[in-house]
Amino acid sequence: MNNIQSVSITKTTRRRKLKGGTIATYPQWYCEYKDPKLLKRRRRAFNTRKDAEAFRAELLVKFAKGSYVDERTAPTVGQAIDHWLADKEGKVKASTLKGYKVVANGAIRGPLLIGTPQERADYTETGVAPKNARFMKLLGDIKLTELTTAMIRVWHRTVVEQCGTYTANRAKSHLKSILALAEEDLSVRAPSMPTGLSRRQHKPKKVILTPEDIRKLVVAAKDDLEHGAYYAFAFLAGTRPSEQLGLLWSEVDFDNNVIHICRVQERDGSLTEMTKTEAGTRDIPMSPTLREMLLAWRVRCPRKGKELHRVFPGPGRLQEWPLPRIGGGGPLLYQNFRKRYWEPAFKRFGLPYVTPHSARHSFISTLQAQGIEVGLVAQIAGHANPIVTLGHYTQAVACPPQVVRVQF
Repeated sequence: MNNIQSVSITKTTRRRKLKGGTIATYPQWYCEYKDPKLLKRRRRAFNTRKDAEAFRAELLVKFAKGSYVDERTAPTVGQAIDHWLADKEGKVKASTLKGYKVVANGAIRGPLLIGTPQERADYTETGVAPKNARFMKLLGDIKLTELTTAMIRVWHRTVVEQCGTYTANRAKSHLKSILALAEEDLSVRAPSMPTGLSRRQHKPKKVILTPEDIRKLVVAAKDDLEHGAYYAFAFLAGTRPSEQLGLLWSEVDFDNNVIHICRVQERDGSLTEMTKTEAGTRDIPMSPTLREMLLAWRVRCPRKGKELHRVFPGPGRLQEWPLPRIGGGGPLLYQNFRKRYWEPAFKRFGLPYVTPHSARHSFISTLQAQGIEVGLVAQIAGHANPIVTLGHYTQAVACPPQVVRVQF
């Protein structure tokens, strides 16, 4: 039996006894069909034939597209959030997953605490609401089959009013990913995301050094045997600060001229045996300049005990060369890295100050300027999607001098 034959409309006459004893009759229309997944007969009642036929037409479209879901068993937005978070488990590092949970639960699932940002953050973290707290329902209890574009628009406006445009747009990005995964795994067709939503004010692109400034810094770093590798590495490898500080010597492959990025350092100095995202686990080619600098640094690098361990450890106490250092070899916290190694270099060489993450921008922009295919640039940068590389990390720069070119 095909789909058209399996969806039928029938009519019956219903009787109802009124208060005065009179029996009233009225027509009742039914749309009867077979659930294609559960293989069970279903029936929906309507007061008019027109409504029954409209439901039948919608049902046949869903059957044809394979997007039919029984509304009685359809998952809610909250259940889709749980499914999405479970899918992220093990694919992103713990702190990233924690951020996903805060946004998904606090700004999508709800309820949303009406109060200050700190009160909302505390409530999301602990589940304990402040005294006399007021809440606003969000999308958590709505079934995916009932969720519409109009509902998403109203929800987004609410989050903008209560939490700000940045949080609302971040939540919308998560919701889009949540609905896409639900469509793939739970066979629930996602509504279109609304257009023309509030946008943040234009955020200027990060300031990056000119090719000449980068050349000056790298040349100086080669002669700075104690500090140079610390502040030149990001310009030559394009790593995130957490990846640089979490790098071990066992991942620096001088035989094949690549650096294996497979872990990050957390804010407390501990190592996490995974990167920010799955795409962050990658191999970065070593240019001749970077190879030369790391080989020189390996000789002087503080040990963990008597063994080489971290590439960029805490320094310990220096003694006159070639006497070994006293202490050192342990984690170098990010704030200490910036204060001890990063910021002084720009003051010493009279260069415009940029953040460690801007060095990553410079590296990626340099690869683009050299004409390297964007897919390969995204792979080296650790981006799952080249659109991120093009949209956020590349700026028009001239190809810098040979000293900072990446050799393949």
